[in-house]
Amino acid sequence: MRSGIIVAGGRSERFGEQDKALAEFDGEPLVCQVAESVVEVVDELVVNCRTEQVGAIRRAFDDVATDLCFAIDEVPDRGPVAGMAKGLEVANAPVAVVTACDMPTLDPNFLELLFDDARNHAGAVPIFDGYRQPLCAVYHVKSAIETCYAALSTKKDGFHDVLDRLDPVVILEEEVRERTDATTFRNVNTQIDLKSSTS
Repeated sequence: MRSGIIVAGGRSERFGEQDKALAEFDGEPLVCQVAESVVEVVDELVVNCRTEQVGAIRRAFDDVATDLCFAIDEVPDRGPVAGMAKGLEVANAPVAVVTACDMPTLDPNFLELLFDDARNHAGAVPIFDGYRQPLCAVYHVKSAIETCYAALSTKKDGFHDVLDRLDPVVILEEEVRERTDATTFRNVNTQIDLKSSTS
């Protein structure tokens, strides 16, 4: 069994007042676009968000053919590592792909390969544009939960610390580019990004 976790609880201040997860991309909310890619390779879908987002996200998924469960941030605004940890806690599978709600052009075939890469490791994290991509990665759930909370208990609570502690297999950029292209890692941070992505 595999889980898919979409981290959607951030405030997205660069995006403006609108909830970025619900902003329309190609006629659908961003979070739904992400979900449609993720559900191709998982058995359950978990969306991490704040309490006040649940109703609108649930309604957005009315037209998406997948069951959905929520991982609610008990303490909001602690950042994406906390969101990932909460999502992993709710997951029922031993392994999960974790992604962000603002990556609407994920490549499901690439995610499938990451599950294969992670089989004998704590996880599998690709490098793209010179950086590790922790929100387009696969993790073994138990060890990743422990690592996220260990990082959150210190002042070094970013993804770099999580990955350094967890030590997943890293998929080098040359291999990543052989498997997929830049659209997999496209994210929408601002209204300008959204317009350029849909134009």
